[in-house]
Amino acid sequence: MTLATVDADGQPHARIVLLKGIEHNSFVFYTNYLSNKGVDISGNNKVSLVFFWTELERQVRVDGIAEKVSPETSDEYFMSRPAGSRLGAWSSPQSQEISGRNILDENYKKYQSKFGDEHIPRPEHWGGYAVIPHFIEFWQGRSNRMHDRVTFTKTSSGDWKKARLAP
Repeated sequence: MTLATVDADGQPHARIVLLKGIEHNSFVFYTNYLSNKGVDISGNNKVSLVFFWTELERQVRVDGIAEKVSPETSDEYFMSRPAGSRLGAWSSPQSQEISGRNILDENYKKYQSKFGDEHIPRPEHWGGYAVIPHFIEFWQGRSNRMHDRVTFTKTSSGDWKKARLAP
């Protein structure tokens, strides 16, 4: 899915992240909390998600609030990942400028030596976010550009209001 955040200067940033699940009526993904997206979310937790299927001419757009999942949930998912991915979470200072690829390789070897391939704990700077939606739009493309757009907006009472938008 595409995740869009906004930095402290009001500049939007979008990137692809892996949706790990839909849990408790939220969209869950995992990342380095110190990455650009993590820093953006810590300053402004209003985010947008976009799912796009070119071949089907379909799109789902979600606006919501990103909240960290519990440390226990992050631990559980982290431990389900392959050892190499867990070592990578320790090894990569995500979004930070580095002088060369060798930095990543050296960090990886350092943490592999420290932890081995057995119990590699989750770093404090890594975990999940749940995006709690308050707006969802379903879009279906049409060849004549008379696209279908149906939205659902969460009301203050917690209900969802359905609307159809002109293309």
